[in-house]
Amino acid sequence: MSPTSPEPTEAEQALESDQVFELAAEVFRLMSAPMRLKIISALCNGEKNVGELLQEIHTTQPNMSQHLATLYQAGVLGKRREGVQIYYRITNERVVTLCRAVCTQIASETDLD
Repeated sequence: MSPTSPEPTEAEQALESDQVFELAAEVFRLMSAPMRLKIISALCNGEKNVGELLQEIHTTQPNMSQHLATLYQAGVLGKRREGVQIYYRITNERVVTLCRAVCTQIASETDLD
């Protein structure tokens, strides 16, 4: 803080804290679906179209499209059209970082055979 700006009041600090918790909760809600985590993981190494994603992730095309739309609307994914194909890519690296950290920690603590 600069010497001329007043210190935030306790109420202002609480409000800022509440906003941070609300934003964090929204990220966790977004990532609460295993299918969305799989999609994020599949796109970590570059963009893919729906067909390529379906080869990696076993689900139906409508289910995949629904999750892609949710991630796109939340600003996690970007997309571009090339002919009839739509290619998706990660646009929010913070979500990727969080996803990797949580999944790595769980994997290291869990005996997955």
